[in-house]
Amino acid sequence: MKDHAAPSANLDKFRDPALTAKGEPRATVALSQPRTLWFNTGTLCNITCENCYILSSPTNDALVYLTAEEVADYLGQIRDRGWPIEEIGFTGGEPFLNPQMIEMARLSLEAGHQVLILTNAMRPMMRPAVQDGLRWLAERFPDRLTLRVSLDHYTGPLHDAERGAGAFDISLAGMDWLRDTGIQMSVAGRTLWHETDTQARDGYAALFAERGYDIDARSPAATVLFPEMDMSVDVPEITTACWGILDKSPRDVMCASSRMVVKRKGAERPAVLACTLLPYDPQFELGETLAEAESDVALNHPHCAKFCVLGGASCSA
Repeated sequence: MKDHAAPSANLDKFRDPALTAKGEPRATVALSQPRTLWFNTGTLCNITCENCYILSSPTNDALVYLTAEEVADYLGQIRDRGWPIEEIGFTGGEPFLNPQMIEMARLSLEAGHQVLILTNAMRPMMRPAVQDGLRWLAERFPDRLTLRVSLDHYTGPLHDAERGAGAFDISLAGMDWLRDTGIQMSVAGRTLWHETDTQARDGYAALFAERGYDIDARSPAATVLFPEMDMSVDVPEITTACWGILDKSPRDVMCASSRMVVKRKGAERPAVLACTLLPYDPQFELGETLAEAESDVALNHPHCAKFCVLGGASCSA
């Protein structure tokens, strides 16, 4: 998911958080129903993917490891603010490189939340200490822990084209272990290969059946298929009038229900971002606390239009 340089058309548009290039009021989204709080555990990863929206790699520590103490602080803020959080999500980088990942998950589960951990299911997850920790969590919190495995395609050659030779088989070995251990799984794939949604889900369904994975390939929640984030594609801006034109509610947009906590290299404290897809754009950094993160979000980025509002629709009347 390379963050390609934006063309001049997009650069001209997304300058003013209050007004579009045509001078129309830009749409904003309120945090109307906080349901998910994400923690980015750090951008370090055991592999370098061909297309990674957050540029994770074995050397990128732009976002450093969060600690269990920092996660505990935000869990307390959730309680103090009365946020109706249902799910705590952990993403990276590769979360299981963070030495406190199991402890952070334990704290979140003990606080009563569902926990979702995004992983490539490769060697960091398969270390004995991590396996022991995952077994312990799964035994004590059945049905509340899910690992979402990044499986870019249901065939080895296309998955490996993104993640490196042999990555597919290594991830499947990790998924086999999760299956045998009884830990809930979901999958995140990509739509790089010009397949229809049906074709892609048919392929994943066949793989899941062959290997005995209890994952619903037809469910968009259990098998999430992500489009590529190409900044070179020109997209329209979202005005306040778009909600009526599209018959869509601001409550449907991701930043109405989620926030993400990150810790930047050199920073004393973590920060809260409006969007999981925009970890490096300073205009989407809301502050250090959940109270500050309750502010409205201006849809002032191409991703806001392409991925979160339009989904192939158009704002034109």
